[in-house]
Amino acid sequence: MRSWRISPPRRNEQISTARAAELVMSISHEDADALAASMLKTAGDIMPVSQCTVFAYESGARPRTMSAADHRGGRFLRDVAHRYAAHFYALDGNRAIIDGSRSRGALVLHQQQSEEIENEAYRTACYEQPNVSDRVSLLVQPVHSVWLSINLYRDRAYGVFEAGEMERVESLAHLFAHAAKAHYALHGQHHESPAATMLARVRRMCPALTPRELDVLRGTFEGATAVEIGERMGVKPASVVTYQKRAYARLGISSQRQLFALCVAPPRS
Repeated sequence: MRSWRISPPRRNEQISTARAAELVMSISHEDADALAASMLKTAGDIMPVSQCTVFAYESGARPRTMSAADHRGGRFLRDVAHRYAAHFYALDGNRAIIDGSRSRGALVLHQQQSEEIENEAYRTACYEQPNVSDRVSLLVQPVHSVWLSINLYRDRAYGVFEAGEMERVESLAHLFAHAAKAHYALHGQHHESPAATMLARVRRMCPALTPRELDVLRGTFEGATAVEIGERMGVKPASVVTYQKRAYARLGISSQRQLFALCVAPPRS
């Protein structure tokens, strides 16, 4: 896996007027998947790309699938995206970048190949079953506490993205980022779930909570067991309990009952 910040390219990849117009139109299209479909076609004109997804990571909640397009059509990719968001997003290399970034407005590219995924269930569900060998993600932050990831996937028949192809992805990055941010501004706002609202509150109360501790608290708010949370995070249930105790200690509490009470108590003046 590797990631790097990108600056405005020395030259932009030449795309047709028709492709540019289609991308602009897709931003406000009533079909949310039109954006990913347009990006897939635009990138596919210059290199083999089989799938495209756009995820929104909001206030530490599970990622939402904003847009998805598969060269095979159908709902297959939507189903893969759902499994990723429900079970595996905490294992994604993108999470480390999102959790660790302190630079607003940065564009980051992250490459993650199938053979680099250590967790077997994650690798199988999101790479092997969809026949993906490589993924390139463009990460951009449209507003505070929100990140978007634009993901291009390579079919196994074409190997991995090579250096020259990565330069081409970089040349499209700013165009895709602006389109995704505009799409999010029009369609992205949503009502937070109670679990996301409570998680956001404890994050504000205790900024020192680590990503692993937050993952455990998120699962707790969603009513998941230690076994279920461990499966999502790729750790043993005993580790989940350890992270939970550490989180409670940071928050100055000692039980789940106190955790929920903390989240519903009136704000301190």
